[in-house]
Amino acid sequence: MNDLPYHPRLFRRGNVWWHRGPIPRDIQDTYPKSEETFSLKTSDYQEALRRVRIAVVEVQERFDEHRRTLARQQEPALLELTPDQLKHIEDVYYWHLLDEDEELRLSELDDADFEELSELIALGEEVGGYELARGKMFSPFTESEAAEVLTWSSVDLKLDKASPSWPRLYRAIQTATVRAAQAKRQRSEGLPVETPPEPQTNQRVDKHLASTLIGEWVAEKSRAKGGWTPATAAANKLWTERFVEMASDRPIGDYGKSDAREFKTALLSLPPNWTKIKGLEKLAMKEAAKRAAELKLAPMSGKNVNKVLGFVRAFWNWAKANYDVPSNPFDGLNVKISGKARDERHPFALAELSAIFKSPIYTGCQSVRYHNSPGDLIPSDNGIYWVPLVGLFTGCRSGEIIQLRTEDVKIEGGIAYIEVTDDGEDLSLKNSGSRRRIPVHRTLKEIGFLRFAERQRKLGHKRLFPDFPKAKDGTYSTAYSRKFSNLLKALEVKHDKISFHSFRHTFEDACRNSRIPLDFVNALQGHAQQGMAGRYGSGLYGLKLLAEEMGKLEYDMLDLSHLLKPDRALTAREFIDATE
Repeated sequence: MNDLPYHPRLFRRGNVWWHRGPIPRDIQDTYPKSEETFSLKTSDYQEALRRVRIAVVEVQERFDEHRRTLARQQEPALLELTPDQLKHIEDVYYWHLLDEDEELRLSELDDADFEELSELIALGEEVGGYELARGKMFSPFTESEAAEVLTWSSVDLKLDKASPSWPRLYRAIQTATVRAAQAKRQRSEGLPVETPPEPQTNQRVDKHLASTLIGEWVAEKSRAKGGWTPATAAANKLWTERFVEMASDRPIGDYGKSDAREFKTALLSLPPNWTKIKGLEKLAMKEAAKRAAELKLAPMSGKNVNKVLGFVRAFWNWAKANYDVPSNPFDGLNVKISGKARDERHPFALAELSAIFKSPIYTGCQSVRYHNSPGDLIPSDNGIYWVPLVGLFTGCRSGEIIQLRTEDVKIEGGIAYIEVTDDGEDLSLKNSGSRRRIPVHRTLKEIGFLRFAERQRKLGHKRLFPDFPKAKDGTYSTAYSRKFSNLLKALEVKHDKISFHSFRHTFEDACRNSRIPLDFVNALQGHAQQGMAGRYGSGLYGLKLLAEEMGKLEYDMLDLSHLLKPDRALTAREFIDATE
């Protein structure tokens, strides 16, 4: 709709008043006239004012109909008609034929006209029944009527020329023709056959193109509190657009299970980072998958396939909630993965942990920048020193650690703890269950963590680790992940089953070996409680109980004695005094 009001003007030609109005800017290039000019057929000015108000409504309806016509022309054609759409077309055409017949009979037919009408009815019933019985769908008359009825305002559908629905559409026209002929014959026999009410405008699935909705989806998810980071938004957008590109851009309700299956099949053949592989990088996704299979390239993992399918499934769930979309074609479409999460990422072995915490970072390095080379500096005032230690004694993800603020290290009831939350600017968590309080382990205190937190606060830092700024993808952990991977490579312990996330598995194993109950392990790691227990209450254990369980945590055989500095440890009271 055009947002600007329509303002015609009156002018006179001789004694007669005329209407002249401009064409709205949004349709000036396509409207068949340069202006709407016509006679109001009156010489009386007051009557002209009355008639021009009626004319304004009529002209605006012409403009709106022109816009609807343009919109129909720009819409992609339907690949198939649904059974409901076919039945609606049949009912509309049947109504049209009976309404036309009723108008004719209201003109009081004479004998000659009645005889001619009866012959036409008999011919229509005979020919229509013959064609319908033998499946002879294609005739010039049926084809032209079918094409015309699609344009009627009560139908308003655009069907692809190659659609397999055309024979069914012709049959719907023939069925309506035979039904109407039978009803007309009964009228000619003197039986009262009423014309049914005109069928309502065909209720179609919302015609929003998938491509136009993706941007709306991403924008909504990104601007919500605790919403998507730029990296998450980019990944969801990229793969959803790849699906739409592969399946073709169509109205959101037109996709089916076959489209989703074809996408999944392509994913199962695509190698990871296929856009960077020579020979595949310039190919469309479907062709790249086919070529990768021919080259026998190793495909991406089942976990990553499911992750991508999850992106597109999430888009359809959003579309169902916001638009008239009948079903999600990605429901139930996953790759079965054998094994457990442990099979994808291992905990650190004792030798690997020893290598990490006896690396130059903890025994002396050249500088913060060259922290993998031996030297005299121990960067205990820097994130490269503390992030692995916090990971070891909390099981937190790297992103959760690096986004911590100085105010997130707290004291309550004499218990020092770390609050993992998304309640603040630029903070995000994997899910709502990730919010938690983790008591600071005594070893972290003895290494000097509370003193480090107090120092950062006194220096005016809002973030605990300001040396790791947010990356362009919107996450704090991206740059650090590369640093930690380089550390593992420099120590010659790197393999594809370990990463920073291995600290999470290592912490879980240590909790189990320290006889910490599973419920408390889940609470410390931020795993949501299942069932009724997870639906009621705050879902948080009392800090005192958590501290008691954290006090049991031991890393048997791991020697961290070279890091322990009792003089660096702060008591809870000293920490409170330092921060006040």
